[in-house]
Amino acid sequence: MHRISRRAGRAVRLRRSDTACWSALAAVFSASVVWGAAPPATAGAVPFGGEAEARGVERAAARAAEVGIDWQDCPADSDPDAILMAPIQCGHVTVPVDYAKPDGPTIKIAVDRVGNSGGKDKRKGALVYSPGGPGLSGLDFPTWATRDLGPYFAKFHKIAEAYDFVGFDPRGVGRSAPISCQEPQQFVKAPKPDPVPENKADKEAQHQRAKAYAEGCKERSGRLLPELKATGGLLPYMSTANTARDLEVLRAALGKGEKDEDKRKLNSYGISYGTYIEAVYATLFPGHVGRMLFDSVENPSQENVGYVSFNTGQNPALKQRWNDWKRWIAEHDATYHIGRTPEDVQKRWEELRNTAKKQPIGGVVGPAELTDFFQTALGFDSRWAKTAKAWSSYLHDDHDNDKLLIEGAGPDLNNTKAAENNDAARTAVVCADTNRWPTWERWDKDWEGWYRDNKGPYPAYNYLPCAVWQVEQQPPIEVKPGGEVPPALIVQSERDGLTPYQGATELHKRLKGSRLITEKDAGSHSVSQLANPCINDRVDAYFLEDDYFLKGQLKGKTDPEKVTCAPHAAPKP
Repeated sequence: MHRISRRAGRAVRLRRSDTACWSALAAVFSASVVWGAAPPATAGAVPFGGEAEARGVERAAARAAEVGIDWQDCPADSDPDAILMAPIQCGHVTVPVDYAKPDGPTIKIAVDRVGNSGGKDKRKGALVYSPGGPGLSGLDFPTWATRDLGPYFAKFHKIAEAYDFVGFDPRGVGRSAPISCQEPQQFVKAPKPDPVPENKADKEAQHQRAKAYAEGCKERSGRLLPELKATGGLLPYMSTANTARDLEVLRAALGKGEKDEDKRKLNSYGISYGTYIEAVYATLFPGHVGRMLFDSVENPSQENVGYVSFNTGQNPALKQRWNDWKRWIAEHDATYHIGRTPEDVQKRWEELRNTAKKQPIGGVVGPAELTDFFQTALGFDSRWAKTAKAWSSYLHDDHDNDKLLIEGAGPDLNNTKAAENNDAARTAVVCADTNRWPTWERWDKDWEGWYRDNKGPYPAYNYLPCAVWQVEQQPPIEVKPGGEVPPALIVQSERDGLTPYQGATELHKRLKGSRLITEKDAGSHSVSQLANPCINDRVDAYFLEDDYFLKGQLKGKTDPEKVTCAPHAAPKP
C-alpha cells in the first residue's frame, strides 16, 4: 500500500491510455459444500476477524456461486473516459458490508470483463486485476487485452487469448458504494496549504485539518448506509481483509458454470497496493489460489503496514529516485536547460518551490501541487520527459510559459467527484488496516528531522487523519499463507520509489515456492507494464505454459528462485 498522491494515483490508472505523453475455486472440501464457498476456518480466516467472518464469507460466496454475474452492456455513463465499450460487459456482485453479519446490509461491487480472444480451446479461465492505490478503480483492465501503446509498453495480447480480463472497483471506490470525506469542489480547491510547515502555527493547522477530515469521513460516509450512520457507514469495513473477502465472492460468482476445477480458482494480477490485496487473499483463502502475479510489491510485514510504509519507509526510496531523475535531467540539459549537474537541478527545484510558495503559479499551483506533480515522475520514469518539459517551459518559454505546468500540476476540475472519492477511499483503507498510528508528537518529530536534512518533492504528514480516526481500526494482518498456495510470480524494479524493493524480498520469503524477478538498475513502478522482453516473456509463460504450473512447481525459464533482468529502455527527451 504505497501512499501515492492524488495526481499520481490518477496517473496509475490513466497512463496506459496516454500514448503520446503518458498518460474466484481450488479443492472441494466435501461433496455437500458448494464450490465457491470459503475454506473452513482452519485455512486462515479466524485470526483476521474470527469464526463469524469465516462463516459469513462462506455464505456470501455460496450465494454468488449460485447466482453468478448477469453480464450486460455497460451503462453509457459508466466511465468519464468512455473506456467501457463493447465488447466489454459490466455487472456486479453483492457482498455484505460486515462479513460477521452476512444477512445484514449489503453493497454491490462493480465488475467488468472482456472474454478471451483465442476461443474455447485456448481459454484457461478468468484473470482478475487487483488495482493499486488504495482507492483506484480496476475497471479499465479489460482494455489492456487489445491496447498497443507503442514500443515503450508491454503487450498483453497473448495472455488475452487465454483469459477473460476481469476488472472491479473495490468497496468504497468508483461504482462500488463510493465513500466521501469532503465536498468534491472543496477537495480540489487550490492551492492547498504547504505540506511542509514552517512553524508551530503551521503544524497546528495541519493537525486541525486532519481532525476535520477524519470527522468529515465519518459524517459523509455514514450517509451512504443510513442504518449504520452512527458508526460511519461503510467506513469501519474498508479494510484490505474485507476487500480480499469481496474478491473471494467475485471468484465464486465467476466460477458459476465452470466444470474445470482449475478455472474456478482465482488467477490474479496485482500491482502496487493490489499486491497486498492478493497477499491477504492468499492468506485467507489459500485453497482457492490459482496463478498470482505480484508487481511492485507493497511490503506485507506487520511492522511495515501503516506509518512506516507511508512515511519513514517510503521517503528514502523516493529520495533515491529523485536523485536518479535529477541526473537524467542534467544529462539532457541541452534539451531542458534546467541544470548541467544534479546540484544545479536541485537548486532550481528549491527556487521553483519557493517561488510558488510566495506567489502560486497561475493562482493555483503552490508547493503542495508541485509536490504531487513531481512525485508522479518519481514513480514512473515514463513521466520524466513530460514533467521536465513542463518545468523547462515555465523557466524559459516567453509565450504561455506556465501553461504546461498549470495543466500538469493544477486541480482537475473536470473530475472532482472521482478525485475526492479516490483520496477518501485511499485514506479509509489505510486507516482501517492498522491501529498502530503514532502520536502527533512522534509524527512531527520524524518529519521535522527529514525535511531538515532533505529537500525534495516528498510527501509530508501522510495519512495524519489516521492518528485521529473516528471509527474502529484493526491490528495489522500477518500475511503468511499456508504451504498449499501454488507458486507465485513476483516482479519488482530494484530502485522503485513508491514500493521499495524490500517489499518484494519480504513477500518472496513469505510465499513458499515463489519466484522473484528483479529489474536491476531500474526504478519504475508497475514494471510488467513496460516493454522488457526478459520480464514480459516470463510473465506470458507463467500464465500460459502449463509446465510452469505442473503439480504446483514452476518449470522452464524461471527455474531459478531469483532471476535478474537488465533494465527496460531509458526514457528519451
